[in-house]
Amino acid sequence: MKILITGGAGFIGSSVAAGYDSAGHDVTVVDDLSTGRRENLSEGIPLFTIDITDYESLERIFEEVRPDVISHHAAQLDIRRSLREPLIDAQINILGSLSVLELAVRYKAKKIIFASSGGAIYGEPSSLPATESTAEMPISHYGVAKLSVERYLRAYHFLYGLTFTILRYANVYGPRQNPYGEAGVVAIFGGQALRNEVSTIFGDGSKTRDYVFIEDVVTANLLALEKGDCAVFNIGRGIEVSDYDIFESIQRVSAHKNALRFAPHRAGEVKHIALDSRTAQQVLGWTPTIGLEEGLAKTIEYLHSEKPGDNRSLALSAHT
Repeated sequence: MKILITGGAGFIGSSVAAGYDSAGHDVTVVDDLSTGRRENLSEGIPLFTIDITDYESLERIFEEVRPDVISHHAAQLDIRRSLREPLIDAQINILGSLSVLELAVRYKAKKIIFASSGGAIYGEPSSLPATESTAEMPISHYGVAKLSVERYLRAYHFLYGLTFTILRYANVYGPRQNPYGEAGVVAIFGGQALRNEVSTIFGDGSKTRDYVFIEDVVTANLLALEKGDCAVFNIGRGIEVSDYDIFESIQRVSAHKNALRFAPHRAGEVKHIALDSRTAQQVLGWTPTIGLEEGLAKTIEYLHSEKPGDNRSLALSAHT
């Protein structure tokens, strides 16, 4: 297939691009490189350096590539920025996504696979793990934007027959994630442990997340090429892990001991989330295969192999 990946030079997007490329698909990437980097892409994968809000430039790419599938990962992913600059967040995450949908219809793409957020869309569910039928109650502008795009996808299917698959990611982590960013606690804590820097937990350490390794996320995206039409899937392990447990696990796996401090809880962040992925298992045939300890070990190994400063411009820190 001809696959166009938006945000494809970042952490998740470039990993998905590599997976599609290895499977023999014809992959093209769009990324403005505001946080992504060209070095994340395998040699031979074309990169168009544009912003998805630039409709005219994006249309020229669609006209040239005429993709069968669009893997839509481009986004403003920082929840704190979405609270500080909600107009910017909406411009990128809603209007930019609408540009992608409009062009998908105009150039007759067969499908859009949308990277949504299981961590932000459900808000604070009354029971966990959340299923796809759990009420969507986002508590951040970022979560509202992701949910809005999901609603637009349903409307575009009804109006124009555009096929979609929505993947609601848990907290994705693994190699290529930015250890210097504002989000992506595994990479941040891992980098700080290796550099013997003080780590910060926002809150009392009891906040929980569901962590899914990048290789499993790539597998979900490969399966979604052929399955899961017009459906929503949680992509997570269904296991709550606290911030403090992540910190301790990284110290154990990395064999490094660094200091820890606590800071006030940050607005817009849910306190507890985990995703039930049984629907993905039943429909897509997807199941997570990498446990937390194994995934942390692979991530630490990658961070240890990187030269200092190499990751400062990595994209898509996967704060989901």
